[in-house]
Amino acid sequence: MTRLFCLGLGYTAEALARRVRPLGWHIAGTARTPEGVARIKALGHDAILFDGKVPAPEVADAIAAATQLLISAGPDDEGDPTLRHHGRDIADAPDLLWIGYLSTIGVYGDSGGEWVDETTMPKPGSERTRRRLKAEDDWLAFGRTFGKTVQVFRLGGIYGAGRSAVDDLRDGTARRIIKPGQVFNRIHVEDIAGALEAAIDTAPATRIFNVTDDEPAPPQDVIAHAAELLGVAPPPEQDFETAELSPMARSFYGENKRVSNDRVKRELGYAFRYPDYRTALAALHRNGWR
Repeated sequence: MTRLFCLGLGYTAEALARRVRPLGWHIAGTARTPEGVARIKALGHDAILFDGKVPAPEVADAIAAATQLLISAGPDDEGDPTLRHHGRDIADAPDLLWIGYLSTIGVYGDSGGEWVDETTMPKPGSERTRRRLKAEDDWLAFGRTFGKTVQVFRLGGIYGAGRSAVDDLRDGTARRIIKPGQVFNRIHVEDIAGALEAAIDTAPATRIFNVTDDEPAPPQDVIAHAAELLGVAPPPEQDFETAELSPMARSFYGENKRVSNDRVKRELGYAFRYPDYRTALAALHRNGWR
């Protein structure tokens, strides 16, 4: 039996679980809180409490039984908690065929709007993305040391049902921040799940993959298109320089790049279901997110 163990079974990992559970896969995952554990159990999966602060015997047991391991929990200021507390368990796991680590395209930093791909040297511009790059490096080094297949997936801005421009308009939080020339890559959560399944099904090789859409686009265009679909007026434009933004939100605008997803298509043979925001928002609208 294929046994998937997710260190951090949240929004993204659950999309993969939904995709592969009908194939007969056994799904287990961790959460940081008792409420998170209850949520995972309600979905029909095995759930373990793991806050990353101390080792958990149940995590060690789940790793020993796993055939695939997905790490979506982020690093802390001491590094990756899964490697720190359970690296030896992963190295000794007898049936483990694949390790996937979910990272971010933020590790590339700013390219001045130019295209980047997996051969581009990362230059993270914040402590958050420096930690991510360090975690990537640690996982790849772990794979080389212990002969494990490790694949890193650098994700664009994640959206999908319940987390989209359509939802932001519905709840009144949508904003049209204008910074001339600024673009972002996005990725629908179902396409992350599809790319992960394709990677698991492909002949194993340690690799880094960008999982993003085809069309990096200005954020205000996405909001305007969602408003058009809903038949509502878009929120007023706000100049980036004077807009009230959190430090983290402002830091995102400090990085402008276009990220290529060609390797996922070429090497994994994956065809994106939602290659651009227009396709995705239209589907979300059709499916009742009004």
